[in-house]
This record gives sequence, structure tokens and C-alpha cells, in this order.
Amino acid sequence: MIQFLDLKVINAQYQEEITASILNVLDSGWYIKGTSVSSFETNFANYCGTKHCIGVANGLDALILIFRALIIQGKFQDGDEVIVPANTYIASILALTENKLKPILVEPDPATFNLSLEGIRSKITSKTKAVLCVHLYGQLAEDVSGFCEEHNLLLIEDAAQAHGAKNKEGKKAGSFGIAAGFSFYPGKNLGALGDAGAVTTNDKSLAELIHQLGNYGSEKKYHNSLKGLNSRLDDMQAAILDVKLKYLEKEIIKRRDAAQYYQQHIQNPKINLPQWDPEVKDHVFHLYVIRCKERDQLQQYLNDKGIQTVIHYPIPPHKQEAFLEWNQLSFPLTEKIHDEVLSLPLSPVITKEEQNQIINALNEF
Repeated sequence: MIQFLDLKVINAQYQEEITASILNVLDSGWYIKGTSVSSFETNFANYCGTKHCIGVANGLDALILIFRALIIQGKFQDGDEVIVPANTYIASILALTENKLKPILVEPDPATFNLSLEGIRSKITSKTKAVLCVHLYGQLAEDVSGFCEEHNLLLIEDAAQAHGAKNKEGKKAGSFGIAAGFSFYPGKNLGALGDAGAVTTNDKSLAELIHQLGNYGSEKKYHNSLKGLNSRLDDMQAAILDVKLKYLEKEIIKRRDAAQYYQQHIQNPKINLPQWDPEVKDHVFHLYVIRCKERDQLQQYLNDKGIQTVIHYPIPPHKQEAFLEWNQLSFPLTEKIHDEVLSLPLSPVITKEEQNQIINALNEF
């Protein structure tokens, strides 16, 4: 079986360094808010091109804390509208509903499946206060920072899948808006060995507030001036991430090469391939996602041939049981995407032999 993602092989490349980093933390006797966290925060902020990075427990917490901090700063009130793509993972939506903000779902760009300026224009009202831009599958969404500034809208990025994606000018995911949320779930391009996340921002006061909120609302031990939560990046995961960050650019190149190889050799009129500009570095291929009207049959066919695939994602947020109040809403393009998408195996360690086996199977379908 060709695995969809072989994390054991990916992490084995750096096993010696990862083991040494774990032992350093173990020997330090300091496992929460220690030097490994501050080191990674500095290095990841520098990598993203931002002034600040705050390590948190996971990607969802990163987004929740951004909005909670902005509420405390008086930039949101209960019920304010935030435009968000309809075809995203549910975490994007939960970050808003957890903060009593109103998600305004919009259809995506049909080429990239990402949020577009046209989509934002179609739903903006006097109650719109922000845009939550999701860089889906690792591809930068359209840069709407100028539009948001012009219309006095806050721009927040959900960059959970887009570590290292950058535009023509070299500006990276995590540096376009007032703040961005990242996930370091093990399967991400920059993955920890457990749950982990971070917020990036250029706003010092926002960074300090998010740090405080993630530490029980405490600026000083046992003194809690805010109602916070426990959401901290632990030193063990930070040390591991610091090791893997050094190799992220090299791994992104391998992902792009593998994606381009698929692009050049998959030739089946039943299969729609992803669209991007190979000359631009705006896609880091966290996922390589094809579309097929016979998706379920294709997935079973590939499985029978020893090829593991994953559906990201089978049910859009507005059709989830958790949001019964939205179930009658209609987003035809989003629903079509969720009915047709299939993610193929792609990683820095996938071999040409494996890719050829996948390509041949797809071309014969």
C-alpha cells in the first residue's frame, strides 16, 4: 500500500537532531514556557517575516485567541460579521462562533477553491468587520489586504496549511493581515509530534494580549486580569519544530517538484487537476487535490490498487450537524467541490516509482 502520508519516514530524516533536541529539553528540567519555546517563536517569526510569534496549543486555539484578543481591544462586538470561505475546515468557523461573531459564508474562486475579492464584494455589508482568509491546501488566497484596508476591515489569516507559501514579492503566509493562525499538527508541512500551533503578527500589543490570554489571562503568576485559557506551546514540541523548520524550504521544493510531476503526467479527461502558476511560489502543496465526478468510485479503485487517498473534506461546514441552522443554505460550488475532491499521496519523501504507480492507475481509470 502506498501510504497517503508516511510521517515515520518524513521524521526519520531528522531523527538524530530531533532526539538530541528532546534530550536537551528533558535535561533542562523546564518543560513549559522555556527557552525552546522562545527560540522557536523567534525563528518562526523571522521565517514568516513578522515581528512576533506566540506559540499556542493548536491551530484552532490560535484563531480563537486572535479573535478574542481583538474583541478585548474593542475591534469587535457580539454579532459582528466576518466573511469566511464556505469551503473550509470547520475550525475556521468555530473560531468565530466561539467568540460570538457571525460567519458570513461565501463561495470560493472556482479555479483555486480559495476566497476571492469577488466573493468578498458579494457579501460585504455595513455589519462586516473582518475577513478570515483561508490559504486552503497550501495555496495563498488572493491578496485582499488592500481592499480590507480601503474598507476598514480587519484581515485575519487561517494559514494552518500554508507554512512558507509566498507571493511574487516574497511576502509569506502569516504576514498579510493583522494576525494569522498556524497549526503544527503532525501532518502539516511543518508538523510537530503532537498538537501545536502559533499566532504571527506585527502588532506588539496584540501579541502581548494573545500571550496573556493563552496563559490563563495572567501577566504575572497567580494574578489574572483577564478570563483566559490554557493554550501554550510546550517546550518539547517547540524544540522539535525548531529542528524541522531548518529543513522546511527544502521540503517545500520537493513537494512542488512532486506536484509538477503529477501535473505533467496525469492525463485523464475524467480528472481535473489543481490550478496554480509554477513560476510563483504561492503554493506549498500541503495537499495535492484533484476533482472527479466519480470520486467515490475512483477512491475505491485506487484503494484496490494499493493507493491510499484522503477526502479533504467530505462535508462542508454549512451541512454539518453542528450547524443545523445552516443546513438549508445552498452553496452549489462549495458542495460540488466537497463531492468531487480527492487528495493524492504527496510528501517530501514520495518516490518517482510511487508517483508513476499512482499516475498509471489514474490514467487507466
